[in-house]
Order: sequence, then C-alpha cells, then structure tokens
Amino acid sequence: MSELKAHLSKYLRMASRGSSILVKDRHEPIAQIGPPQVEAVSWRERMARQGRLRLGTQKWAALKISKLDRVVDIQASLRAVREDPSEVRRR
Repeated sequence: MSELKAHLSKYLRMASRGSSILVKDRHEPIAQIGPPQVEAVSWRERMARQGRLRLGTQKWAALKISKLDRVVDIQASLRAVREDPSEVRRR
C-alpha cells in the first residue's frame, strides 16, 4: 500500500494504458485498479448521452402498421418536398 501511495500517478497511467494492478495489504488482495470497463451501449443511447439525440417515448414494439387504402408514389412525394420545402410540417 505504501508503494501505491508513493507512486499513485504511475500506476494510474499504467491502468489508463490497459494494465490491471492488484493492490495488496500484508499479502492479501484488497483492491484492483484497471482501465474502466466499457459497457455495451446502443448508438442511440451513446448519442443521447452526448446530447446529440433526444430519445423518444414511443413504444416501437407495440406499434401496429396498417395498410393504406390507396397507392402512394413515394418518389413523387419526395420530389415535391424537395421542390417546395414549405410542404414539410414543422412543430
């Protein structure tokens, strides 16, 4: 422990580079210092934590998609929006 106290910054640098340091007191392991464990996070959560995305409240698993009773030409709709941006609804 006295070695750790005397050279803490050295051991923290080692940990930041990927080393794992076992701390012992009287030959008994009491702690372990190492790099932070990376948790698996979806891209949505990662962007939300960075403030680049606001997560919605929609429950997508419960979403039911119904068929339209008419045919829609998506390409024509997109062209119309590109030609006249005022057609885009804004909140």
